[in-house]
This record gives sequence, C-alpha cells and structure tokens, in this order.
Amino acid sequence: MAAQSQQAQPSGLLVVDKPRGVTSHDLVAAVRAGLHTKKVGHAGTLDPMATGVLVIGFGNATKLLSYIVDHDKTYEATIRLGRATETDDADGAFIEPDSSAADTITSRVASLDRDTIERTIAERLTGTIEQVPNAYSAIKINGQRAYDLARDGKEVALEARPVTVDSFDVLDMRAGYTDAGRTDGPLISGLSAAGPEPGTVPVIDLDVRVNCSAGTYIRALGRDLGMILGCGGYLTRLRRTRVGRFDLASPDVAAHVATAHVEMRTFVNRTGETVTRNRAVLDQTGDELLARTLSMEAAVRATMPVIDITEEDATNLRFGRRIPYDIREVSAAVVPAAGGFGAGSDPRGGDVAAIVRRAKRGEATPVVVFASA
Repeated sequence: MAAQSQQAQPSGLLVVDKPRGVTSHDLVAAVRAGLHTKKVGHAGTLDPMATGVLVIGFGNATKLLSYIVDHDKTYEATIRLGRATETDDADGAFIEPDSSAADTITSRVASLDRDTIERTIAERLTGTIEQVPNAYSAIKINGQRAYDLARDGKEVALEARPVTVDSFDVLDMRAGYTDAGRTDGPLISGLSAAGPEPGTVPVIDLDVRVNCSAGTYIRALGRDLGMILGCGGYLTRLRRTRVGRFDLASPDVAAHVATAHVEMRTFVNRTGETVTRNRAVLDQTGDELLARTLSMEAAVRATMPVIDITEEDATNLRFGRRIPYDIREVSAAVVPAAGGFGAGSDPRGGDVAAIVRRAKRGEATPVVVFASA
C-alpha cells in the first residue's frame, strides 16, 4: 500500500515567476504547501533581490533538476556604475572609497560614454572568461554556504572559474545623480557642469541583457565592469527570463507560469525573539496550481533529447535492461501521449520510463528509472 501511495503522488515541473524579496527556498516551501507534497526542489538559485524564472520540480520530476540547472540562461539587469557594494547588488552595504579615490571615481563617471562601455564589455567580459563569484553567494565551502561564512565575518576566498558569456548587450544608458545613502535610489537628474546637489553622487545606470552559461554570476559581471572602468559597479535590478527552453517569452511556457507575491510574516523563534520576515505566497494553489504544471512528458521534452519507445521497452528499462536504440547523448525514454509539449488532453502526459545514456553502439542503458505513470 505504501508503494501505491507513493506512486499516486503528483509529479511535474512548475515555472514560477519569483518576486523580489524572498529566497528560492521560500518559493520551494510555498509550492510544498500549495501542492501538499514533501518532495520539492528547484533548479538554480536566484538571489532574494532577483526576480524571474525559477524552475521547481516535485515528485519524480525532482530527478530532472540536476539536468536543468546546467542549461544556459538569459538575464536582464541594471548595472549602476560609480559605486560598489559588499554583495555586488543593492542588498549590500556600500564599500566607501577614500576621499582621493572618490574624486577620481566622480571624474571617471563623468568621462564615460556608451562606446567605451560597450567596447570594454566586448573585449573583456564576453566569450569564455574567468570569473570570481562574490563571497555572498550560495557556493559551498567545506559544506557551508559562502554567504553564511561571510555574514559571520569569516574570510571567504573563492577561486576564479571559467564561464561563457555568449552575449552581453547594453539596452539603455542613463547618467545622473542619486542619493548617496541609498543603494537603490532613483536617478534624480542628468549629469551637469554644476555638479551634484548635497548628499548625491554621480552614477550611470546601464540596462543590459546577458545570455550565458550555467554558473555565471551577473552580479560579478557588474562588479568586474565597474572595476575595469575604474569606478565601481553593482546591480540594482536582476531578472532571469530564461533557463534553457523555459523562456517567459515562449507562449508554451507562458501559459504555465505560476506567480507569487510577498507578504510579511511575524513569528516567535526558538530563542523567544519576535521576528518579522518576508514570505512567498503563491497566487495559485491546489487544482489551479496543478493546472499550470508541466507533466512529466512535457518536462523531459523541455529538458533534454527524447526518444519515443514502446511499452515493452519501458518494462525492460524498469528492470535495468538495455534497449536497442543508438543515442549520442543523455536522453529521456518516453512512451508518448498525444499532444507533446504542454499537452492538456491527458493531464499525466506520456509514460516517462527512464533517463538513458549510450551503452555502446546501438544500445542505451538506464541511469535514472521512473515508476510507471
């Protein structure tokens, strides 16, 4: 009976448009509560400040997440040149320059033009580059998150790693003054010979779009651009619009996107303190949330190459046997249902039997096996 109950649990992927101000883990918790299921995970962390595509898997689809996290991605962001922060985004404290450096930065910001910025991006920050992630990141060091170590005041030294930036385009450029005390302050006015008002500093805001490999930190791109230009840089906005084929611009995906908002939650913690923090609240729950789910068949077809197999092949795979298919890359083996990607005619979709790899010429062997739908 336990095995039957486990198989009865729903499985699939949700593409959630994450709101600003909550963590990726907060969204996972919201989905866990909304679907009343424990087995939930996500593919690729988004910073609390970031919004956009967060792919969440539940049930058997959690086994797909390790494949999805390696997909390339698209981001849209605003880089503010002229200041720097500890976290390389607007959630961190300013790194204050000394007075002589401040004068140099002010002069440098005033002299920058779009051609110089775009040429710097093309020459130094496009293609395969070596990138050092920010200390306030989710990377693990000896089992601990880097951001936990950094918040505890411990020194965090992360090594440079190769990443690929396929394109890094400047969509818009705005120069002006902003509140010197706010990391997320709006531009007040354009730069002028009269200089800044008291309490303001000159900055340049760049709206950019980046297509990049998995593991690329857009915060680090903003930081490094500011460093190369000699004026500092950090993000005031970050939105992920695509993870692999999970693209908000795609009608097939957009029809399935779940949304959420942020609410304040007050509670008493284990030490007796009253704590108020943000929590993620899904705008859809229950059947409405399930209706936005990509079935297992739709999920694998959006994640990796697929080979259509017979029911006999599926049985063989579930017993760990090889099947006579010549494949070149890791693929999903599916007994198909009519409709394909995002099909609504059968809410379960086709029968996803296994993820397979090439064993030898003309044979595929299972690496992950799924229970029968």
